[in-house]
Amino acid sequence: MAVEEEGLRVFQSVKIKIGEAKNLPTYPGPNKMRDCYCTVNLDREEVFRTKIVEKSLCPFYGEDFYCEIPRSFRHLSFYIFDRDVFRRDSIIGKVAIQKEDLPKYHNRDTWFQLQHVDADSEVQGKVHLELRLSEVITDSGIVCHKLATRILECQGLPIVNGQCDPYATVTLAGPYRSEAKKTKVKKKTNNPQFDEVFYFEVTRPCSYSRKSHFDFEEEDVDKLEIRVDLWNASNLKFGDEFLGELRVPLNMLRQSSSYEAWYFLQPRDNGSKNLKPGDLGSLRLNVVYTEDHVFSSDYYSPLRDLLLRSADVEPVSASAAHVLGEVCREKQEAAVPLVRFFLHYGRVVPFLSAIADAEVQRTQDPNTIFRGNSLTSKCIDETMKLAGMHYLHVTLKPTIEEICQSHKSCEIDPVKLKDGENLENNMENLRQYVDRIFSVITKSGVSCPTVMCDIFFSLREAAAKRFQDDLDVRYTAVSSFIFLRFFAPAILSPNLFQLTPHHTDPQTSRTLTLISKTIQTLGSLSKSKSASFKESYMAAFYEFFNEQKYADAVKNFLDLISSSGRRDPKSIEQPILLKEGFMIKRAQGRKRFGMKNFKKRWFRLTNHEFTYQKSKGDQPLYSIPIENILAVERLEEESFKMKNMFQVIQPERTLYIQANNCVEAKAWIDILTKVSQCNKKRLTVYHPSAYLNGHWLCCRASSDTAPGCSPCTGGLPANIQLDIDGDRETERIYSLFNSYMSKLEKMQEACGSRSVYDGPEQEEYSTFIIDDPQETYKTLKQVIAGVGALEQEHAQYKRDKFKKTKYGSQEHPIGDKSFQSYIRQQSETSTHSI
Repeated sequence: MAVEEEGLRVFQSVKIKIGEAKNLPTYPGPNKMRDCYCTVNLDREEVFRTKIVEKSLCPFYGEDFYCEIPRSFRHLSFYIFDRDVFRRDSIIGKVAIQKEDLPKYHNRDTWFQLQHVDADSEVQGKVHLELRLSEVITDSGIVCHKLATRILECQGLPIVNGQCDPYATVTLAGPYRSEAKKTKVKKKTNNPQFDEVFYFEVTRPCSYSRKSHFDFEEEDVDKLEIRVDLWNASNLKFGDEFLGELRVPLNMLRQSSSYEAWYFLQPRDNGSKNLKPGDLGSLRLNVVYTEDHVFSSDYYSPLRDLLLRSADVEPVSASAAHVLGEVCREKQEAAVPLVRFFLHYGRVVPFLSAIADAEVQRTQDPNTIFRGNSLTSKCIDETMKLAGMHYLHVTLKPTIEEICQSHKSCEIDPVKLKDGENLENNMENLRQYVDRIFSVITKSGVSCPTVMCDIFFSLREAAAKRFQDDLDVRYTAVSSFIFLRFFAPAILSPNLFQLTPHHTDPQTSRTLTLISKTIQTLGSLSKSKSASFKESYMAAFYEFFNEQKYADAVKNFLDLISSSGRRDPKSIEQPILLKEGFMIKRAQGRKRFGMKNFKKRWFRLTNHEFTYQKSKGDQPLYSIPIENILAVERLEEESFKMKNMFQVIQPERTLYIQANNCVEAKAWIDILTKVSQCNKKRLTVYHPSAYLNGHWLCCRASSDTAPGCSPCTGGLPANIQLDIDGDRETERIYSLFNSYMSKLEKMQEACGSRSVYDGPEQEEYSTFIIDDPQETYKTLKQVIAGVGALEQEHAQYKRDKFKKTKYGSQEHPIGDKSFQSYIRQQSETSTHSI
């Protein structure tokens, strides 16, 4: 989901590796150990939670998390909790990284000191405030000023212990006075609309004169301020919780008698200071935050057209897409946006076929085919991850889940056997697991996605043509991807492929490692398989699988998935689990006299139906066929005073659902929209609010069947293009080209050098693959021109935005450090003032 700005869409995403914590404080009990987990929070909203690591003061998590960020935020925070069986889990400490500081830690493993958590460290939200100073003459002739303080609204206040019932206190404070007033409490909202005005008399000691009209003595101005404190009205015995404050000195009314602005809430001046660093331990993180500023599609036409011609350029090494792979420091860096770009425009198979054929022509030994980390290998890896994830889940997930739950011992290394374990029993357990996984893989060929099959067909043909004397190369070219880079890594690290929610325990991880090694070797079709193992115990175990039937099954499977024109038969289509998890739903009123209350339910979405039940594994209480979903849209918070709600609209009624957080809400809305996108009766308009008390809250229409009052969100075709925004990927490719501009220019020099000189090449030029210097130079010139034009558009947009932006606006409240930094940067290159 993009944040819309004038003529621009802004996409935010974050990829996080949560490594480990160390030196956590001991538990104040006899055993001293803790059971800890880590959460990821946007400001204070939890969006991810790791598994619990028990009995450790140095817990290792090893978990990855990626999400698109659907809203603005100020801090990316990480909390370490200690699980408590009998009471609420206690917070040990946190790491809070300000949004503007995220680039400092980009893609670097960093140890962060844990900080103490208290009310002042948890402040978030903003306040809309208006001040007006008017001069009055009292009956006695004394001149004084009356200050009107208007609190209009707040936004983004934190939810404390599951609720937010905010109120504000307004205080006129000075050295000899402190006069406080209080707003009404607003129930169940973290975006309260107060719109209350409070009046304070500000008396001036000197007598009234026209000369000093709307002016008062300097000492008064400097010593008086308005302080606004936000509180959460609590029923707990500990009293109301502090949410934040702001202080506005009255001297800002010297120039004008009225002042209106948005402010970020701040901690109290006397808030508790951090204790000595290091006393709470530290947390190792790797954070990659990305912000894409995307123009409308026509801006990208020159660069997009140049990229789309890549598959047809002769030689392909002179194409724009191949050039990107040459200049990027890591091939993976180029592969991700390129694959997504070509998938979106339906050109991924021609492009991958072209670069694969070129790589095969450069390969001298058939035994090393596609074994390096080339652009071809990385692009095919990325394509399999995008196009093959459902296939992977359908094939492996049931067996992987059983292995994780059964905890059978499968250790076959005699040195690592535990007391009481039997080597023969363990080998039999492992053999059964390998047989089951080998069977489900080799029987899954008919379910392999078409785009993967088309790519494998190209690999097979290119390899067979290049190495005509090697009859097995047509198989090894395909198995090096489907087994070595797809199934084996997924078995080894199932959490990275969403086959398990978290990193597996050490025993299960060892079992999966042994299975992965065996499956990888079975799929490789190497001549001396036992000799391919370094460990003697693995060579001995592999003797179970030396029968010809295993090699035949692998070849039949590889033949099927690399056949020309193969398509999935619709008749065998099985339900594919797309997403599941707990959410809260409102009763739909299917019973005439039922309570329409909210209940927690386990939701499950397949490509056939959307269901919910009381708990995972129970029989469904209600099922919505996919063809009955008419629209899936967000629900305005004011409907039920609840955040992160959305609605699934059906022919006769609407199902209202609350997700756990903003990231989960976006994920459910996206996947439900995509799976129902081609329904013939999809709505074009909907009601953004609920039908309550006899009318729609949005348009006040009284009929519950009244047509919608807002247009539905625009949809996308229901295929692999769903998750991909072509313009966003083109913007990412532009950004990469722009960041590696010096290498593009160096590559231009290399082309010129090769065109006129056949002698030994300079070392700095030798890293580039340049088969045709003239054609490559021509492409480079077009790339540099296209990137330069886009860079000018971005620079102009920044200049225009700089002119229009107002500090203190709703978008950039006073206290916005990222905007202050932005002002400093722009001031260096612009003479315009705000």
